[in-house]
Amino acid sequence: MDNKKMKARGCTSLEDLISEDFGAPGTAERNEFENSCEAFIIGEQLRAERLKAGMTQEQLAAKIGTKKSYISRIENGHTDIQLSTLFKIFQGLGRKISFTIM
Repeated sequence: MDNKKMKARGCTSLEDLISEDFGAPGTAERNEFENSCEAFIIGEQLRAERLKAGMTQEQLAAKIGTKKSYISRIENGHTDIQLSTLFKIFQGLGRKISFTIM
């Protein structure tokens, strides 16, 4: 449903709600929000792959030479992660990752 139809029905679009709370696209506050969303998504993907591999956070951490708390922070979207570390983690799970630039 397009924005005009939604407003005519008294609905608010998701984009309008996000803009209201976090500012327009391109603003510092909005960029911070979008970055935290991306971190959350990566964390959820990591958790899903770790569980699929039948590993605990502790087992994965030991396999790649880090701490369980670091894996937990990544899975919960509470830390920035270097690309080299991200590749290393997924390699430890027997997976490969790729990126799409949009």
